[in-house]
Amino acid sequence: MAVKLKADKREDLKSSYTRKIRKEGFVPAVVYGKGKEPKTVAVNSIELLKTVRDEGRNAIISLNVEGDSPVDVMLHDYQVEPIKDELIHADFYAVNMSQEIDVEVPIHLDGEAQGSKDGGVLQQPLYYLAVRAKPGNIPEEIKVDVSKLEVGDSITVADLKSSNEYEITEDENTTVVSILTPDSGTVEEDTDEGQSEPELVGAEDNSENDNE
Repeated sequence: MAVKLKADKREDLKSSYTRKIRKEGFVPAVVYGKGKEPKTVAVNSIELLKTVRDEGRNAIISLNVEGDSPVDVMLHDYQVEPIKDELIHADFYAVNMSQEIDVEVPIHLDGEAQGSKDGGVLQQPLYYLAVRAKPGNIPEEIKVDVSKLEVGDSITVADLKSSNEYEITEDENTTVVSILTPDSGTVEEDTDEGQSEPELVGAEDNSENDNE
């Protein structure tokens, strides 16, 4: 079931008006899709962030634009101003509920690996899984049980269970999680220094063009 979100029409695209609505707590956005004319709108920043955090990045949103019929959309992308860490622009993609689309779904590790209890180091190279599904069948997350993994064991995409609701399109040889020996784990951590687990909802630290 789609989550409802109200949107206002945004016909004035001048930078002065864009700054004004941002100060009022709204985010300038664009709604587009295959065979659809792009629409410029504005949505409440807090409501949008709450919707995504509560329902997930791939949530189906029923966008209620004033004066128009509601349209089913997904949040395709959004941009954050890096210094103030404020949401400054969003892109919504209008979806056809009967057609499959390609998305990335977060991976959630279930349980505590036996290998970790025995001193091994758990490594998770893959945090998101590429899948193809109809919008209404996109899972919020894909759970991977790691409780039986011993030191030296790993789980690849090929080991994941299939589903009638979605197709996994990720390379089946890709490693999802592995348990390394303590020595190899230390080397791996030094090599990947500075990297961290991505947040549930990613964002590009790009500033919006004032003309948008």
